[in-house]
Amino acid sequence: MAPIAIHADPQAPVFPAGYAAPPERKSLYKVAQLGGDGIGPEVIDAGVQVIHAAAKKLGTFSVDFNELDWSSDRYKKTGSYVPDDYIEVLKKHDAIFFGAVGAPDVPDHISLWGLRLAICQPHMYANVRRTRILPGTESPLRNCQPGDLDWCIVRENSEGEYAGHGGRSHRGLEHEVGTEVTIFTRTGIRRIARYAFQLAQSRPRKLLTYVTKSNAMRNGMVLWDEVINEVAKEFPDVTMDHMLVDAMTVRMTLHPKSLDTILATNLHADILSDLAAALAGSIGVAPTANIDPSRTMPSMFEPIHGSAFDITGMGLANPVATFWTACEMLDWLGEHEAAKLIMAATEQTCRDGVKTKDLGGSAGTKEVTDAVIQRIMAA
Repeated sequence: MAPIAIHADPQAPVFPAGYAAPPERKSLYKVAQLGGDGIGPEVIDAGVQVIHAAAKKLGTFSVDFNELDWSSDRYKKTGSYVPDDYIEVLKKHDAIFFGAVGAPDVPDHISLWGLRLAICQPHMYANVRRTRILPGTESPLRNCQPGDLDWCIVRENSEGEYAGHGGRSHRGLEHEVGTEVTIFTRTGIRRIARYAFQLAQSRPRKLLTYVTKSNAMRNGMVLWDEVINEVAKEFPDVTMDHMLVDAMTVRMTLHPKSLDTILATNLHADILSDLAAALAGSIGVAPTANIDPSRTMPSMFEPIHGSAFDITGMGLANPVATFWTACEMLDWLGEHEAAKLIMAATEQTCRDGVKTKDLGGSAGTKEVTDAVIQRIMAA
């Protein structure tokens, strides 16, 4: 096999300055490995193999993965997804490599709040979801080619519609009431806006589109509009425009080239990022970075696709999202060369047609993983 070229990626993750000092390079990183549920352990195991291969190839660092059994199986046995001191356990690591959470016999609101949100909510207020059409893959959009769709979605990750405020009363009665209180704070909006503007500033197009629904939601969403327009004055070199969330779905579908960096609330960005992954070809290729810009907590990195119990244990899961997620994690740790190496090998594997069913191929998880490792070692 001919060696693959490793090029500097102009869209490589750049995390805003001004929050915490850049990490010091280490010879050994300690990473919490949380496979979680469904296909989570399968794709995380594949990601661990690929990271070890890149570390071996470069010879400049290594990663010690500490596998934790925090999952729905643990919940069903003990009544809790995590131990009481889980925050202190996680703080002993440099990063968190997370698969998925969710099981058919556990209500989703219990699994989500029991594990993923329990980890992310306290500190990781920036959720970064990159989307582009990878070489060798196709968008369902007519005439949309690689380069036409290259987005970075920034999701406010700690408040908004998922703040967890509200309740239920008069249970079981005809007049039962359920409330979900959306919480927006000036501090929360300002910090995610600055993060998104700095991220947009680091990308070649310097273009930011922010998304609200302030025509109908006249309090919190209007506060978003006001604060974002205040923050925009700090970044005169970034071009900004605004979309209502319903109109944004149309723009993403019909005019993908008009977008670059996208900022939205917790709920809106959650939905739009899944649409973005589908428009890029498959939800099986999309990565997620849950970032604590202050580095008070280790940031958490996860593929976007969820637990997918319908294909669990079949060896069919697409590991590409996890490999891209691994690149995001390595970039956050300062191991940029390793991130470029893995991404180049992953793209070459897709280009060579070694793809899972969701991308139109016939390979399984192991075949794709082996192909990426082979290309890493041949680079």
